[in-house]
Amino acid sequence: MTIYQTLLGEDFSRLHPMLQRRYTLPVDQPFYATGVMRKIESGAKWLRPFYAIATKTRFLFPESGEDVPFSICNTCRTLPSGEHEVLWERTFYFSNKTRHFDARMTVDPVQKKVKDYLGSPALFYSDLHFAVTSEGRLVIRSGVQRFVVSKLECSIPNILEGRVVVEEGFDNSRNVFTIHVSIHNPLIGRLMMYAGEFTQQSR
Repeated sequence: MTIYQTLLGEDFSRLHPMLQRRYTLPVDQPFYATGVMRKIESGAKWLRPFYAIATKTRFLFPESGEDVPFSICNTCRTLPSGEHEVLWERTFYFSNKTRHFDARMTVDPVQKKVKDYLGSPALFYSDLHFAVTSEGRLVIRSGVQRFVVSKLECSIPNILEGRVVVEEGFDNSRNVFTIHVSIHNPLIGRLMMYAGEFTQQSR
C-alpha cells in the first residue's frame, strides 16, 4: 500500500472511487493532470519579501488571478530507507510568470499523520491530518509546523503558523477533480487561496 492507503486504512474505501484511483499511486507511476484554477489569491502586498524567498524554493508566490492554467504531478518513490515518499509538483501558468509549489510527503503510521516538507529545498515542515467526508471527499488539515534551515528544524509559534485546509473531490456531472486550498494565518490573514478543477492526463 502507498502512504495514503496506509494512513486512512478502512476510510480509504469511503473516498469517491476516482479519488481512490488518484491516491493509490503505485511506485514510479506518476499521476499527472492539467486544469484551471478558477481563482488564486495571495496575501497582502507587504508580504512581498516573504514571497520573494518562498518563490526561490518553489513554495508560495505573490501572484493572484482567475482562470489560471496549472498542472499537477504526484510521484510515489521508494527512499533508500525503504520508506515510501510522494513528491508533489504543482505548476501555475500565469500570463507573465510560471510559478511552482512543491512538497514531499511521508507517513507516520503510528501517529496517523503525514509528514509534509514544503518547497525545494524545503522551507517549512507541517504535520497533515487526513479525513474523509460523508460525501467521499478528502479533507486535509495542518498540525504542528516547523521552519526548516538546511538540516535544522525550528518550531513555529501557533500565532505564526500558516494553517492549511485542503478539500479535494470529484464532480461526476463534469467528470473533473475539484480542489480548494486555503492557507491562513490567525495574525496576518490569508497567505494563499486557490480553487479549481483538473483532469488526469497521460504523459
